Amino acid sequence: MTRATRGIEKEIGALQLEEKKLVAEIKRTAKIGNEAATKTLARQLVRLRQHVAKLQSSRAQMRGISTHTEAMHAQSSVAIGMKCATKAMSAMNKQTAPEKQAKIIREFQRQSSQMDMSTEMISDAIDDALDDDEAEDETEDLTNQVLDEIGVDVASQLSSAPRRRIAGKKTEAVSSSGVDELKKRLAALRNP
Repeated sequence: MTRATRGIEKEIGALQLEEKKLVAEIKRTAKIGNEAATKTLARQLVRLRQHVAKLQSSRAQMRGISTHTEAMHAQSSVAIGMKCATKAMSAMNKQTAPEKQAKIIREFQRQSSQMDMSTEMISDAIDDALDDDEAEDETEDLTNQVLDEIGVDVASQLSSAPRRRIAGKKTEAVSSSGVDELKKRLAALRNP
């Protein structure tokens, strides 16, 4: 189609050059006064222009056919692509049953939860094992540092504290009344 269109375009170009020559010839014969030759050349010019118009119409039809052919080829390619995609989707649907996928997802969630719990338990155990000694030492050092900063000397205050022995019965009475007091406060907080 492309070759045929190019051939028509070349022929149109040649005929247009011929038309220019013919117009020049008509002008020359009209100047010399040869009326019969001028009329004959004018008829040839009209036929030539009609022929060019027909060729241009043919070229337009050829381009239309070419465009239509390309569109059909594109549609055919799309149809083939859709056919292949349909086959692929069908195969995937057969391989991936929704029940199987749901079961796999549930199993993954269960295993993930179990792994999270195991990780948390191991982390807590490691923290407990490593944290006791270091935490107590750090807490004591930090407490002493804070007390030193605010100017409290615990050792000097402890040495000036009374060293009398408190009677055992009084201690129990005070401590049990303190415990009762704390229990009442706790109950009040739980039941507003």
